[in-house]
Amino acid sequence: MAARKGKGRQAVRNRKGGFPAWGWAVIGIAVGVLAMVVLTRHSLLPMAPTGPQPNPQATAQGGGDKGLAPAESAPKKPQYDFYSVLSEKEVRIPDEQISAQARAEQQQKQQAAQQAQAAAAAQQQAPANANAPAAVTENIQAAPPAALPPPAAGSGYLLQVGAFPSAADAEALKAKLALQGFVANVQAVSVGGQTFHRVRLGPFRSASELESTKQRLASAGIKAIALKEGR
Repeated sequence: MAARKGKGRQAVRNRKGGFPAWGWAVIGIAVGVLAMVVLTRHSLLPMAPTGPQPNPQATAQGGGDKGLAPAESAPKKPQYDFYSVLSEKEVRIPDEQISAQARAEQQQKQQAAQQAQAAAAAQQQAPANANAPAAVTENIQAAPPAALPPPAAGSGYLLQVGAFPSAADAEALKAKLALQGFVANVQAVSVGGQTFHRVRLGPFRSASELESTKQRLASAGIKAIALKEGR
C-alpha cells in the first residue's frame, strides 16, 4: 500500500510539473520580442494618408464653375490723332505731291525770270539798232509778286499740327509754336459728336511756301500734315 501511494504521488507530481516553468518564461520572452519587432517595424513605415487625395493628372473641366464669369476688361477709350480729325472738304496731300508741286513752281519762276532778263536785254540793244529796220517784237514780262492776284477762297494749303479735345491743350501748342516763330490758329470742329480743337498754320499761297514751313516744323521736332483747303 505504501508503495502504491508513493507511485501515485509521484505520478501526480509528474503531471503537475510536466512542462517546466522556465519553458513558459522563454516562450513569454519570445512573444514579447516578436511583438516589439512588429510594433517597431510598423512605426518606421510611412503613414498612409487618409481621405480623398488630389490627382496630379486631373484636368479642370470647362463647365465646372458656371457661376464664375471672366473679368471683363475696361473698355478702351477712343484715341484720336490729327490725321483723323479733318473736314470732309479737305484732302490730305502726300509729301511726294508737295515736293513735285514745289519743283514745278520753282521751274515756272525760273522761266519767268529768264524771259524777263531776255526782254531787258532786248530793250538795251534797241538804241544801237536805231538805224536798222524796225523789227516787230513782243516782250513777255512776268508780273511782279505784288501784282499776283490773291488765291481764291478754298484754293490754298494748310498745315495741321494737332487736334485736342481740350481747348487749353490746343492753346498751349499754339503758344509753343509762337515761341518758335510760327503763326498758328485754333479751330473748333465737331467729330462724332465730340468737339476737337485743331491747331493749324496757313493758308499758304504756294506749295513751295508750304514745303518750306513743313520742313522748318520738322526741324523743330513738330509733326505736321499738309492739307488742301476745302472749298
